[in-house]
Amino acid sequence: MENNLFVDDNHNKTINTKNKKNNFTSFILIISILLSFICGMLGAYLISKNVSVEQVVKNITTSELVENSISSSVDKVYYSTVTVIAYSNNKQISSGTGFIYKIDDGKAYIMTNNHVIDGADKAVVEFNDDSERIESTIIGGDIYADIAVLTIEDKGYSTIEIGEVESLKLGDTIFTVGSPMGINYKGTVTKGILSGKERMVEVNLSSSTTDYYMKVLQLDAAVNPGNSGGPLCDVSGKVVGIISLKIVQDEVEGMGFAIPIEDALNYALLIEEGGEISRPYLGISMIDLTEEYYLWQNRITIPDNVSEGVAVLSVENDTPASKAGLQKGDIIIKINENSTGTLAEFRYELYKHEVGEKIKLTFYREGKLKEVSVVLEKIPN
Repeated sequence: MENNLFVDDNHNKTINTKNKKNNFTSFILIISILLSFICGMLGAYLISKNVSVEQVVKNITTSELVENSISSSVDKVYYSTVTVIAYSNNKQISSGTGFIYKIDDGKAYIMTNNHVIDGADKAVVEFNDDSERIESTIIGGDIYADIAVLTIEDKGYSTIEIGEVESLKLGDTIFTVGSPMGINYKGTVTKGILSGKERMVEVNLSSSTTDYYMKVLQLDAAVNPGNSGGPLCDVSGKVVGIISLKIVQDEVEGMGFAIPIEDALNYALLIEEGGEISRPYLGISMIDLTEEYYLWQNRITIPDNVSEGVAVLSVENDTPASKAGLQKGDIIIKINENSTGTLAEFRYELYKHEVGEKIKLTFYREGKLKEVSVVLEKIPN
């Protein structure tokens, strides 16, 4: 009897287990039917709305294209950018680009490069969306800053939004709008990346030996003659610099430079106030130590332990240099604590200071290291 009861209990347990499995299978079947029904209804809805797989792919592709496009950013600066054409005695001498950075008291202020209008007695501007040429007033410019300011009567123009160089990172997308090769290509847009920040580039400002250092941004966007003075913009359409120069060598490609917008605006404000920037001066003529022939010709001897600096060729009477006791043959190696290894570096360091400021010069005289304080004065007319 006990054995029969034991067998019966196992039999009942087996039956109960089978019932549970059957119930679970039924549940899965019902869920599958419901999911199939929902998917079918969704498919019917999409078909009723004429949405195809091709359309979905097209929408995704369009979305990606919109994200990669800078057309909306270009629109923000395009109509505030102008072609600048400079004349002397009614003869065109150069052309470049400019942009409206300020509107005040019925005037639109246009920033461009000084070398675009250098030597001009007249400058006209032409907007990208209009062929009318408008004569401007040349407020002034500065050869070392390479910034110039023009004004025209405001007729409801808009300004370019100003950005910040500090927020830029290497590899960020940048673009510029300009008139490469003249008016026929006005409104040309080129795009690239920020290749370098705070580059120190030595430039020759004239056919003479007037060399100078500029602190610039480096970019790989295509810039050509005529782009000078145009806006360099970040991906959102804010101007972060003004195109200034390009390295032109057969073996070099894709190296353009722009003046940081913060520096450019500071220079423009000074030009607005006085038509020019007051530069300090010492009252000396100088030469690089590499100019051995001219050093020999002027009987200036360089100490054996000195390899960098600028040599004083002459000192004008009644100038900051003469008052401080500088003499012909002195080798200046520092302004304050900053080295002046070349003439270009000397000018760059000197022009960081303002008229009336006192600076310290470190120099060699007859092989001995000396220091002297100098109060800077304004360059006389």
